[in-house]
Amino acid sequence: MRFLNIFLILSAISSFSCQTKQKIRELSEPQELVSNEERKKQPERPDYAIKAPDFELRTIKGDIVKLSDLKGKVVLLNFWGTWCGPCLQEIPDFNRLYSKYNKKGLEIVGITIPRSGTPDSDKYLKKFMKKWDMEYLILKDIHGFETQMVMIEYGQTIGRPLTGVPTTLIIDREGYIVRGYLGPRSESVFYEDLKPYL
Repeated sequence: MRFLNIFLILSAISSFSCQTKQKIRELSEPQELVSNEERKKQPERPDYAIKAPDFELRTIKGDIVKLSDLKGKVVLLNFWGTWCGPCLQEIPDFNRLYSKYNKKGLEIVGITIPRSGTPDSDKYLKKFMKKWDMEYLILKDIHGFETQMVMIEYGQTIGRPLTGVPTTLIIDREGYIVRGYLGPRSESVFYEDLKPYL
C-alpha cells in the first residue's frame, strides 16, 4: 500500500511537471546572455527612436566594416570631412570621449564625406588621422560615393535630409538612433546624452 501511495505521488508530480511550459530557450546571439540586471541599466528607448540602417564601408587599411558588426555597443556616428572646420573642432572632444569610454562600450565611427565628390586618398587620410591623434574608427568609400549614399539613407530614415557636416547620431546598443545633432558639439554635451547608454 505504501509503495502504491509513493508511486501515485511521483506520477502526479512528473505529469504536472511535463505539462508546465519550460523556461529554457535556445540562444541565437551571445548578446542574449546579458543578465536582466544589465538590461535594466539601459534607459527606455524614446518613442521617436528609429532603427539605424546597416551600411558597409571600409577603413584606410581596406577592412570592410558594417554597422551591424558593432551591435551591442553604443555608437556615436559622425558624418564629417577633413575639409570641414567645425568637424575639426570636434575631433579633440571625440578623442577624449573615445579614450574615456571605449572600455564601457562606446564606439565612435567617423564617416568621411568627400568634398566635391573627390574622396581623400588612404595615404592622406592616414596622415591626417595621425596628425589629429584619431584612434577611433574612420570609414570611407569602398568604390566611390558609398558614404554619400549612407548619408542620404540616414536622412531618409529619420525623415529629414542630412545636408551638412558635422552631423552626429547616437545609436544605442540595440541599433536604434536615439539622438542627433547638426553642427559641432562639445565633449560635455555628447557625454550627457551618451551617459545613460554606457
